[in-house]
Parts: sequence; structure tokens; C-alpha cells
Amino acid sequence: MSAPAVQGLLSSIFMTLVVEAERDIRRRLAERLSRADWAPAGLINVLALDEIEIARPIIAASPLLKDHDLVRLLVEATIEHQIEVARRPHLGGVVVAAILRQAEPAVLTALANNPTADLSDEDMRQLVAAARKVAALRTPLSRHPRLTADLALQLYVWVGQSLRAALADRFSLDGAAVQQAIADSVRDAHANAPSEAEGLLVVAREGEREEMERKLIDKLHAAGQLRPGYLVRALRERRLSLFATALARLGGFEEDHIHRALDSERPELLALACAAVGIDRSVFPTILDMVRRLNNGRPSGGIAGRATGVLGPVPQDLAGNAFRQAVGAR
Repeated sequence: MSAPAVQGLLSSIFMTLVVEAERDIRRRLAERLSRADWAPAGLINVLALDEIEIARPIIAASPLLKDHDLVRLLVEATIEHQIEVARRPHLGGVVVAAILRQAEPAVLTALANNPTADLSDEDMRQLVAAARKVAALRTPLSRHPRLTADLALQLYVWVGQSLRAALADRFSLDGAAVQQAIADSVRDAHANAPSEAEGLLVVAREGEREEMERKLIDKLHAAGQLRPGYLVRALRERRLSLFATALARLGGFEEDHIHRALDSERPELLALACAAVGIDRSVFPTILDMVRRLNNGRPSGGIAGRATGVLGPVPQDLAGNAFRQAVGAR
């Protein structure tokens, strides 16, 4: 068998395992593959978008994650994933630039704590400037090997007494220059005092986890690995939003329609959606029970009556059309 054929077979086997395996198995697999240079790149990218405990070793060490993959994680993934990117050893300048553009305080702090990152003089200047508002940056920057005397003088104005003493000892700061820097800082602060709203720092973006889950589902679907069994796995891991995103993608439904079904008083709507993607009638009661546990008892109502007929044998395309009509009419 040729090398490309072997690689394709490995990719198929591993991707199937990742999609269908329980959380603990995926975590162990991520740890084993974190330093492998032979693993399928698609698999590594899927693991990097998984829950942070699974993604962490992949983001930290995988040689198959290139700069463009890491930049994509900064755009698509959660703050926790972005922090791990910023902590990655020997981080390249392209990724550093992307982190500085986004200016997320927690990610900037992780970058400041990474002495192996490829930081230019301009990068250090931007981090020191950010330390004026982001207090967590001050300690790691005061110890950073790339900190210069000029930047130390600027940082000196914003830190506490113990860090001031450490900076003064490390760089032999001139007393007159220090006093002038403090005076300049006080004058600038009064001249450019920000409003309360301008001083607020955004730590996390709204809906970022949902967007990351959407990207993960799209990758699995594109690889032909998104199957009905994934829905059960998502619920077992108590990830209702992931279940909803996957169900919508599998059935070609609007996500809003899935959420309407989940919050309705008609469990037969969810039954129609599940029938449309090939969920067996014997599995649906389990799915409904898990959904209700995660969704405050919704969808409410019993499975009797109309839902019983929905769970009977019905072509998937008919179930899908019926779901769209029923939810769209609500």
C-alpha cells in the first residue's frame, strides 16, 4: 500500500475514533499525539478545537500546527484556547502579531509570561503600553528578558513599590529620569482621562464558545465524520449547544428552529428532527431525557399521542420536511 493510501487510512481511523470516542479517550489520544509528526493534520486541527482539557497538549506541542493554524485558533476558539496558543513555546512573530491585534487582556498576559515567544522591540513596546490598563501584565513584563531600560522606565510609573525596586536594581534607573517620567505620566493622565466605559476591559467575547463549536461541527461535516452518534456523545458530555449545532448541520436545519424545538412544549418536534437524521426510535427516549436534564425540563409534554407516530418508521426526507413546516409555523 502506498504512503498516501496509508496516511488516508490512518486519518479515517483516527477521525472516526475522535468523533465517536468518549471524552477520556479523546484526552488520552490528544496526549499521545501531541508531539507526533506523522498524525493526520486534519485530526490534529479537530483535536485543537475540542474542549480545552483535550486541546491543551495539542496546542502546546504539536509540530503539525503551523502559524496559520494557530492564528485561526485565535480567531475561532475560546479565550482558554487563545491563552494556550499564547503560551506555546517559541511562538512565531506572525502569531504574536495576531495576539497583539486582538488585544485580549488574558491572552496578552499569557504572551508576556512566555519568554520564548518571538517578540520584537515594537511588540514589547505594545505590551508595555497595554500594561497601563492591564495590571496583570506588569509583573511578567518587569521580569521579561526582552525588556529594555527605556521600556522599564515607562513601566516603572505603573507598578507597585516592590516592582519599582526590582526594575531600579535591574536597569540602574536614573533618579531624575524616573521623577520626570512620573511627572509626565501624571500630566498625560489628567489630559487624556478616559471615561469609565472606555476603561472597561473585555475578557471574553459573547457567544465565542458557540462559534467555536460551529467551526468544529463544520470541520467534522466536511471530513464526512459527522454522524448521528455524535449527538448522543454531545449530550453525554452535557454540551447542549453542541448537540443543537450538530443536529442542525446533520439535518440541514436552521439552528434557530432547533432551539425552538428544544424550548417548546411539543417533544414530537425534536423527534421529527432526530428522525430526519437517522436516529433510531429506540434511542430517542434516551435523547429526550438527556436534553430535558440539560434544558430545565424542556421540551415539556409527554411522548404519547402525536410523538408516538413520529417515532415510527418514516423516511428521513419526509421527517425533515415535516419538522421545517411544523417549526416554521410556530
